[in-house]
Amino acid sequence: MYKAFDLSGKVALVTGGNGGIGLGMADALAQAGADVVIWGTNEGKNAEAVAKLKAHGKRTGARKVNVANENEVIDAMGETIKEFGRIDTVIANAGIGGGAPSFSQMTTEVWRRVHAVNEEGVFWTLREACKHMVERAGKGDAGGSLVGVASLAGLEGAGRNEAYSATKGAVLAMMRSIAVEHARYGIRANSIAPGWIATDMTAGAQNNQTFLDKVISRVPMRRWGTPEDFGGIAVYLASDASKYHSGDTFIIDGGYIIF
Repeated sequence: MYKAFDLSGKVALVTGGNGGIGLGMADALAQAGADVVIWGTNEGKNAEAVAKLKAHGKRTGARKVNVANENEVIDAMGETIKEFGRIDTVIANAGIGGGAPSFSQMTTEVWRRVHAVNEEGVFWTLREACKHMVERAGKGDAGGSLVGVASLAGLEGAGRNEAYSATKGAVLAMMRSIAVEHARYGIRANSIAPGWIATDMTAGAQNNQTFLDKVISRVPMRRWGTPEDFGGIAVYLASDASKYHSGDTFIIDGGYIIF
């Protein structure tokens, strides 16, 4: 039996893990045997997510963390490591949308709010994770997996969403640089770029018939993606099956980008 996908004994942290794609990944990680910690800003959703994850019989925890606050990230990472003893995988998934009627009408406030979560939040989360993993490697326990959740918006043109697309392009570049610098410690870094996924963030588009006719009809698989569609890639990247796979971008979009 091929056991490389077994996550028993590993600890995974998923930011924004209380709903949407984040919860889809967290649930799969727990099913594969990992202890899972989620960060989210909504304590009610955190509690609901933990209850779901605990059904898989693994150790689970949640913390209220706003990744746009550097001190909260630093404190939460320290407390998470203290509570669980280690972190083997960190998936920086927390993100927000933020567009405008047009680029010329986009406010600086919107630009900075989106960057604070989607770019700086990923930076602080992964920086603190790297500190832990590099220190652990120095003690003879090398390894670790860092994942940045980007978007097709970081690869294609996203009109009226320049703030969002800029942050996702930054995540893609950041992950490649992290991969190069940290490979010597056995740490790998990869990105996930979702396409059109049915989550709270896309609720408006899901109820827009014009969008369904013009966009979703162009998805070769002819449907919206679901949070569950990200379980497999999360388990792969957290597992020893991907121990020589770094610096890559995994596009999960039902074939949309190639059509």
